[in-house]
Amino acid sequence: QVQLVESGGGLVQPGGSLRLSCAASGFTFSSYSLYWYRQAPGKERELVAGILDTGGSTTYADPVKGRFTISRDNAKNTAYLQMNSLKPEDTAVYYCHATLYFRHYWGQGTQVTVSS
Repeated sequence: QVQLVESGGGLVQPGGSLRLSCAASGFTFSSYSLYWYRQAPGKERELVAGILDTGGSTTYADPVKGRFTISRDNAKNTAYLQMNSLKPEDTAVYYCHATLYFRHYWGQGTQVTVSS
């Protein structure tokens, strides 16, 4: 059974940090590119960051460049999103997405709330 399970979300003050995790099972995680998306209330889901299967190449959306870092540990079948200098506008549900050609898997999401 294919599963992507996000964790690590929560409530944090502006300027704080969180580290999200995405644990994969049921498929060959190391062969898949992995992306983090987020969706704020009333807004469309947007790409936050991505990392290729080998971890050698990453991409970031402009609003998070320099603040967020995506990484993966293929031995642990887990991807991460380190989020620093968080802002209220980072508040959203964060989803991980694994993709390989026509195969696409999504997690259930984890809530991140940035508020004082």
